Amino acid sequence: MTHTQIRADVPDSLLVAEPLSGTKDSGLRGVGRRVLAHLKRARKALLVHIALRATGLAVMAIWAERKDVRPLEILGGRWDAVYYLHIAENGLTTPLATPSPCAFAGPSCQMAFFPVYPMLVRYTSYVTHLPMNWVAIGLALLASVVAAWGIFAVTDKIYGRRVALFTCALFAIVPAALVQSMAYTEPLFLALSVWAMYAVMTKSWLTAGVLAFFAGATRPSGSAIVAAVVLAGVWEYVQWRRGRRSQRPQVGRIVTASLIAPLGWFGYVGYVGWHFGRWDGYFELQRRWGSVYDGGFDTLSELKKTFTEVHTTLNHVVVSLTVVTAVVLFVLMTRRRRPPMVVWIFAAMIMLMALGGAGFYFSKMRFIMPAFPLLFPFALALARARRSTVVWILGSATAVSALFGGNLNFVWWGCP
Repeated sequence: MTHTQIRADVPDSLLVAEPLSGTKDSGLRGVGRRVLAHLKRARKALLVHIALRATGLAVMAIWAERKDVRPLEILGGRWDAVYYLHIAENGLTTPLATPSPCAFAGPSCQMAFFPVYPMLVRYTSYVTHLPMNWVAIGLALLASVVAAWGIFAVTDKIYGRRVALFTCALFAIVPAALVQSMAYTEPLFLALSVWAMYAVMTKSWLTAGVLAFFAGATRPSGSAIVAAVVLAGVWEYVQWRRGRRSQRPQVGRIVTASLIAPLGWFGYVGYVGWHFGRWDGYFELQRRWGSVYDGGFDTLSELKKTFTEVHTTLNHVVVSLTVVTAVVLFVLMTRRRRPPMVVWIFAAMIMLMALGGAGFYFSKMRFIMPAFPLLFPFALALARARRSTVVWILGSATAVSALFGGNLNFVWWGCP
């Protein structure tokens, strides 16, 4: 079995690999062995991640009992989950029942939501005969674990196992972490995206292209992983042409992956445009929802309110802190031991879309959340810290994250 380790202390470590063992397995048995070996290596990090997420869910469940609310309603029956379940039950083009919660956006307003996750819920429910809300929550929970495993694999390849463990732990307790357990698209999107990044880092270009295809059809920000895969392929070829790579890249596979990757995102956007009879139909639908791209002016305006208005809410403060912290962490991530190109581009694209979009300011914590590479500076610091410091920091952050998750669902009035 072979395993490659990317060194982060040399430039463009994406293309610098070291075999850790000699023999090479082939066939399904070899693939199975490699998967089990990777899972065994990530076991501790995944257990920590699951334990921290379980803490947040336990606080939410206790809070729900005190409010006389069923936890299943919190995880799979509110806000965006309503639209995903409607699409799963009735298809993409069937309007919601009147009065529709998104009537302000016009007929077929539910088509603003991409199809992969609700369709996966639909067909899984058909096969298992389980209620769709159960399936939606179950798939989100499973996808969140697969995403955490992918985060470990990518980070381990760049910085090593210890930093990867702390990255998984921190990802479990980010401010909007409860969304990782809700019937939302973020868990599935990140699971597909992070493994597409890993495929690029291991030069499995066709796998990367297929995963980016599905991620692109999972949510609007799927364009981030599409851009990351395509531009990483271009970058590898350019570096070889400049003589910085001794081995010729797999041009055919890179081109094929670059052609496959965008089809999911462009295919759905094109389908919505065809449905509405105009090429920009999807973007017009987003505009009706109140979501447009203004380059960040709306974000700056909302940040200003945090410091200038008296009646600022806790959620407003936390969102603003998240936005500012994300920008600082992105700069640190770029200047200190920059990660491989595919990882850097993905994080940059997520930041560009999350902070540059106008509207839904209070959801920006969730929009930023897939940019897990922003956690690298914190994870690197924790990897060097004493055990007592690590326990105190992670323990305190877990408590705050769990309480804030409860606040988002039982005190805050809007969509998380």
